[in-house]
Amino acid sequence: MTLDELPVGGRSKIVAVGGQGALRRRLLDMGLTPHTAVMVRKVAPMGDPIELYLRGYELTLRLEDAQKIEIEAVPAGGQQ
Repeated sequence: MTLDELPVGGRSKIVAVGGQGALRRRLLDMGLTPHTAVMVRKVAPMGDPIELYLRGYELTLRLEDAQKIEIEAVPAGGQQ
C-alpha cells in the first residue's frame, strides 16, 4: 500500500521511501523515513495535495510524491 491510498484520518507506518536522486533525498529530509508514524489530516478539494501529520508537524505532499512511499496500516486503536 502507498501513502496516497490512505484515507483521511488513517494512520500508518512508513515501510520504505522510493524515488531516485533529489526526490528521494527531499522526501527523507522532510522526515518521511522508514518506521515513522504518519496520519492523513486533510485532502485538498480537488484531491491533490494531501496534508499529513508526522513527527509533531503538518506536511503537505503531492499525490505523485505520496505514491513513492510504501506504508503499512496501523490497526485501529494502535499507537502512532
